[in-house]
Amino acid sequence: MEIMLIISFLFFMAIFAGVGMASMFVKQDTTDDYLVAGRGMHPALAALSAVSTWNSGYMFIGFIGFTYLMGYSAIWLGLVSTIGQILAWMWLYKFIQEEGNERGLRSLSSLVAEKVGAPEAKLAAVLSVLFLCIYAAAQLTSGGKALFVMMGWPEIVGILIGFVLVVAYCYAGGIRASIWTDAIQSCVMVIGSTILCWIAIKEVGGFSGLDAGLEAQSTMLTNFLPPDLRFGISMWAFAFFLGGLGVAGQPQVVSRVMTLGSDSDRKQAMIWFFVWQTPFIILMLIIGMASRVLFNAEGFDAELGLPTMAMETMPAFGVGMILASIFAATMSTADSQVLACTAAITDDIKPDWRQDHKTTKKVTLVVAAFATMISIGGLYIPGGDSVFALVVLAVYGLGGIFIPLLTIRWLGYKPDSTHSISMMVAAFAGVIGWIILGFGGSDGIFPSVPGMGAAFAVHFILNQVRTPEMSSLGRYNWPDQKKLGAIAAAIIIPFCAFEVSYLVTAPDSSDSMGGVGDYFVTSVFSGETLGEGSEYVMDGETLTLQFDTDSIDSWQNGMNVVAVNVVLTYSEDESSQGLGCVGGAAQPEPDTITGMIVHNEHNGTGSGQNQAQGSSTHTIMVEWYNSSLSGGNVSGLSESEIHDQLDAKGAGLGEYTLDITVDAGVGGGFQCSHTDDGEEVEYFVEVLVLNYTIETAS
Repeated sequence: MEIMLIISFLFFMAIFAGVGMASMFVKQDTTDDYLVAGRGMHPALAALSAVSTWNSGYMFIGFIGFTYLMGYSAIWLGLVSTIGQILAWMWLYKFIQEEGNERGLRSLSSLVAEKVGAPEAKLAAVLSVLFLCIYAAAQLTSGGKALFVMMGWPEIVGILIGFVLVVAYCYAGGIRASIWTDAIQSCVMVIGSTILCWIAIKEVGGFSGLDAGLEAQSTMLTNFLPPDLRFGISMWAFAFFLGGLGVAGQPQVVSRVMTLGSDSDRKQAMIWFFVWQTPFIILMLIIGMASRVLFNAEGFDAELGLPTMAMETMPAFGVGMILASIFAATMSTADSQVLACTAAITDDIKPDWRQDHKTTKKVTLVVAAFATMISIGGLYIPGGDSVFALVVLAVYGLGGIFIPLLTIRWLGYKPDSTHSISMMVAAFAGVIGWIILGFGGSDGIFPSVPGMGAAFAVHFILNQVRTPEMSSLGRYNWPDQKKLGAIAAAIIIPFCAFEVSYLVTAPDSSDSMGGVGDYFVTSVFSGETLGEGSEYVMDGETLTLQFDTDSIDSWQNGMNVVAVNVVLTYSEDESSQGLGCVGGAAQPEPDTITGMIVHNEHNGTGSGQNQAQGSSTHTIMVEWYNSSLSGGNVSGLSESEIHDQLDAKGAGLGEYTLDITVDAGVGGGFQCSHTDDGEEVEYFVEVLVLNYTIETAS
């Protein structure tokens, strides 16, 4: 398995690398070719590259983890962010492409200023480098996680390999090498994801099995509305829309648009982008949910769902293909981000380096090394290796900085340096402050709202204070009071209706459980048979039997396995012969039958003896929950603490081993010989499933 996996991985990596290296034959040794491919890229290639670059490690690792945790409600992220991306492609990308071509710009940070090297362009470049390095670090971390799961290599090894590949991509052909490689990766990752999705659906028993599996774990997973949102659902969903719109604030994606020569090319690329990305999002949603059903053991890293599923369900060749797709896509995306940082530094921070090709490549090397250090440092910070958290910080940070400025400039408003810098500082403070306050989690509002909101607020305030004679909407004027009221009503009424609907229909979750108090627990136990049968065990020998909960086709009452029960039944088959076999001499000697059941770190042993007449039985019970809380009144604990002690969290799933040993006793006397070779032992093994409810004691 491992040899074939490595061969497959290297085979696909060689294909990807070969495509990238082939760009060396058509490249030109100019910074313009290095950073924007001479603005002559084919729309299909640019679009497929944008799909790969925009999704890559985030989609394979981070989005899978988010879907694993959220269930059906993760669909909001895929749907609403896509709407934002459509608007970005239709309007903001049109503006970006026109400005870039007219002014010969190669970096997104150059678009926020009227002239090269302006203070606002320098600040935008510095912030771009900061967030893009974090983003690139997330890609390196994704590759490290993939190699860790599939190869067993330490994450730091994968990160360092990624650093080498990123530098190789950059030096080989710049952005052209990245785009060519992205395009072939997009094709392979969609094909591989389709195969993996098909296998995953079969593993969980079809879509009905997927739904039942999620429902068995938690009803929240099969609800399209997430539970316990701290700020309501409207702003929660709106943050995803702004996140999608923020694709126009991602330098590594914008660089693909800058490689297009005309507006017609942009329109073609837009169609290619969504035709390719939409099915990919659907595939990732299904895989993420299926991984929740298949891998629900306590402590499982949700972001490892896709690579783990590939390892468990696909042949070695397919695993190598998936691993190569993940690894190469993350590395190529990191390469794009490093090149975007390079463009920001050489075009805006140090314009003197703009046409110095050798210095540009040195900058690339330094940026790649910096991103690698961030990725490695994250391994030693709690939560620092979360791909989703790193991507959220980078994407919404960049979106908050660029989208408001690009929007007002698209509207025709020309802010001066003070105005632009104030907006960027406000956006940066909004994103970082929101995250520090802990409001940006899955139950809060992603930082796109406070980031962009702060920037737009500063824009309107500065416009009113400094240039009241100018319309804050640029070439457009604000509508009159009557129209403004109608627009406000059109926004507020659906907003309120949405919030009321959420308050009425939203599910409850464990996060809203009661505190320390008095509760009444009602428990219902049911059994699921693991195995039963009869075996003859010879004297002094041990029979080993193995069982697995995977053999249970249908769980009737959920999968909260809290104990295992073993019943051993046996009789006496000792025989005697001889003239003296009368009276007590004919009586058999009791045999000792010992059973030991083992499941992970849990085990139990029990022994019993047979009798002269009839059969004997003894049981072995092993528990891994607090049985004292399983019924009646409970005081002095919070509701969540009771749940923690009654919910096994998947600890009862997996393999069980039963050892049966017979120690035969042989009776007899003068002229009476006895024979006892062993005993026939019947066994019955079942796992106990606990269903419980917790109510406040009256």
